[in-house]
Amino acid sequence: MQARPSDLNGAILVFAKSPEPDRVKTRMTPPLSPVQAAELYGHLLDDVLEATARFAGDLNLQPILTVQPPAACQAMAARAPRPFRVMAQRGPDLAARMDWAVREVAAAGYGPILVRGSDSPALGADALESALLALERCDLVLCPDRRGGYLLVGLRRPAPGLFDHPMSTASVLADTMANGEALGLRVELLEPGFDLNTIADLRWLREARDRGEALPCPRTLAFLDERELW
Repeated sequence: MQARPSDLNGAILVFAKSPEPDRVKTRMTPPLSPVQAAELYGHLLDDVLEATARFAGDLNLQPILTVQPPAACQAMAARAPRPFRVMAQRGPDLAARMDWAVREVAAAGYGPILVRGSDSPALGADALESALLALERCDLVLCPDRRGGYLLVGLRRPAPGLFDHPMSTASVLADTMANGEALGLRVELLEPGFDLNTIADLRWLREARDRGEALPCPRTLAFLDERELW
């Protein structure tokens, strides 16, 4: 991994929910029970936070955990490793919350800004570094997932209106790119990855492990093995 410039003042935001039954991974229930789904998400979240803190240190980024619901901020702050900062998500829907968070972090003096979810356990430092390098020549970078969305977005600066489209659809990536181009942004795509949203998605994680990939998600893998949830 290449060292990033010491004066880089970027940030990486992790969007996360409080790991409570019937709040997270609901598309996995059934076959999982709500409690099992919450336990799985908790392990995913802990892996993502630990890996992101490590990557952020290597890439000279400030890690920031954005929390939904806001009332869970204190509990999530206790969960997050140093040097994470914690902020509540603000807005009526995900699109509004992402736009608000990017603007808020940029107003605090951070840039470029990376945004990732909490259910992409295989997203590694190489993808984050590639995003930062891409942002030296473009305005918006996206890492596609396998269902028409994306698991990482990078911006050189806030782009009001970028996320003004329906979320959780098969056209999220295309809609975001179209909005970006309409705003005059230079857009690049990274190599695709995957999120874990349904039970069927677990096969991608299992296949990645079978290929011998170094996966930064030991808690998630151990949980799936112990509960035989593959």
